[in-house]
Amino acid sequence: MNDNLRNSVHIRAYCLGKSLAWVYAHPDAEVDAPTAERIAALNARLRQGEPFAYLTGTAAFHEICLTLTPQALVPRPETELIVEVARREIVRGGLVLELGTGSGAIALALAKARPDLDITATDASDKALACARENARQLAQAPRFVCADWFKGVRGNFDAILSNPPYVASNDACLQVPPLSFEPREALDGGPDGLDALRAIIAGALPRLRSGGMLVLEHGCEQGARVREMLEKRGFANVETRNDLAGHERVSIGRRA
Repeated sequence: MNDNLRNSVHIRAYCLGKSLAWVYAHPDAEVDAPTAERIAALNARLRQGEPFAYLTGTAAFHEICLTLTPQALVPRPETELIVEVARREIVRGGLVLELGTGSGAIALALAKARPDLDITATDASDKALACARENARQLAQAPRFVCADWFKGVRGNFDAILSNPPYVASNDACLQVPPLSFEPREALDGGPDGLDALRAIIAGALPRLRSGGMLVLEHGCEQGARVREMLEKRGFANVETRNDLAGHERVSIGRRA
């Protein structure tokens, strides 16, 4: 079954308020006219390449379900690696800063997995932060959300700084076609070589980290070597890159000695 057909079944289940198992078991179930029109409209948007998460307004991430709007990036499975690294390696009771939180996916998943952590999450977009705050309300989690452009306006020092920043090169054709063309450009476009946001974060992170603190960054699967080089040149210690479930270099880590 291809992705569009699978998602079409999900749309039918969503509109009917039924489980996937029920929909598969009742393929010929009658549908009233308004619901049939809604299913048809969502399937038309699906065929245009709009992300499924925007059609339903929800997205699963790690062990949580998020409300999602087109003002926030659709969270990807590979980003869950940041949560796993943070969950396992941040000191108990640690202070955490997430930069560019979007829908709040990383901060909220980490808050659920590690309720002992004190988490602050930032984003430069008021609309994305509205989505994150609504998710926090629904999930009864309490990270602090702050409107800030990377480190500007952020005070204090942290045991960990986490980020899934924009890292697609501006001229990459994938930004012009679905599904990325439906998502907020500012959450994807990382400048001419895709590294502008990563440079800015790495440049400002070390003074914000406590001794032994860690910087955890998602990046493109071909950017690992460049990111490690930037971390080492800025004085980070124990620099390494972790692979995602597909075996691609995805998350690089540097620590303050």
